[in-house]
Amino acid sequence: MKIELYQGNEAVAYGALRAGVSFYGGYPITPSSEIAEVMARELPKRDGIFIQMEDEISSLAACIGARLAGRKAMTATSGPGFSLMQEHLGYAAMAEVPVVIIDAMRGGPSTGLPTRTSQGDIMQARWGTHGDHPVVALMPATVEEAFYFTIYAVNLSERLRLPAVVLSDEILSHMREKVVIDREVEIWEKEPNIKPGEKYFPFDDNNIYDAGIMPFGKGFRYHVTGLVHGKDGFPSNDAEIARKNLDRFRKKIEDNRELLTDIEFYKTDDAEILYVAAGTAARATKEIVDVLREKGVKIGLFRPKILWPFPGHELKKFDGKVSHIIVPELNQGQLILEVDRHFKDSKVYGLNRYDGELFTFNELLDGTLNIIKS
Repeated sequence: MKIELYQGNEAVAYGALRAGVSFYGGYPITPSSEIAEVMARELPKRDGIFIQMEDEISSLAACIGARLAGRKAMTATSGPGFSLMQEHLGYAAMAEVPVVIIDAMRGGPSTGLPTRTSQGDIMQARWGTHGDHPVVALMPATVEEAFYFTIYAVNLSERLRLPAVVLSDEILSHMREKVVIDREVEIWEKEPNIKPGEKYFPFDDNNIYDAGIMPFGKGFRYHVTGLVHGKDGFPSNDAEIARKNLDRFRKKIEDNRELLTDIEFYKTDDAEILYVAAGTAARATKEIVDVLREKGVKIGLFRPKILWPFPGHELKKFDGKVSHIIVPELNQGQLILEVDRHFKDSKVYGLNRYDGELFTFNELLDGTLNIIKS
């Protein structure tokens, strides 16, 4: 067993390298900058490319171009930079280009609290860019998860040909924990099985996922655009083709729910009260669960590791079985909006902290007891 003591940002970078990322285009921004530092040092050793762009807009554009040229690509940023990337995130969704974005969340809006933590980008990750589009977002809670979730994000992005986001935060980015780095993992590597001389249609119904994408320069000509397009990639105003484009994007998610569902159920089998929490906000809740269980309170934790698509079907199974749903989050209330719409018979309550600090044990415990007594 090989163990390393990694900082969260280091874990992300080394996870990306393990997944085969060979291009990084980025712009330094707190609290994600160590990811760029590691990639700048390590990629040239591995025949990879690191490029610092003039801003976050061009950083994601460079990653999209690099992936079309055949290199697995990634960038990292924080809230303000993630806002700038939204137009190209939408382009990657429409053009079906795999790319991974790490968002190390910090306090906002605007420049906000650059060196403090937040979960203020939860909804931006899903709805930040316009239009109906697919996005996958993973939310690690430990440094080891930061390592393996980055690998999984690259795999999902490549396999489903869509942008994938890893939602980290300042706390996770800068804490250090032990990481077992030699667990066996699948690395998704696949190109379309097309013979030279055959026509390649990257957007036909047989090339949605599990088919890879043919890099430019290998003898196959096709068009890439952010416009609605037919199976050959060329733009179209045809209403039926427009509908098929959006149906195609939805199908990526609906047909792969098993791949896109990853939940930690902690002492939920007999729970009468349920926490729903993600990322670092979920870390302290486990200790609260253990403490309250010792006092006879039947409480458990439902933690989505893949936050988007949201595992609403699995969460709805608790409706009516638990009396209270408690949603601790490091914002004024974002995840609770998604949680609440899945419950009719159970009451949903929020616990919120949004001053740049993590929940304390006593804060969570007292807040939970006050909700239970209400």
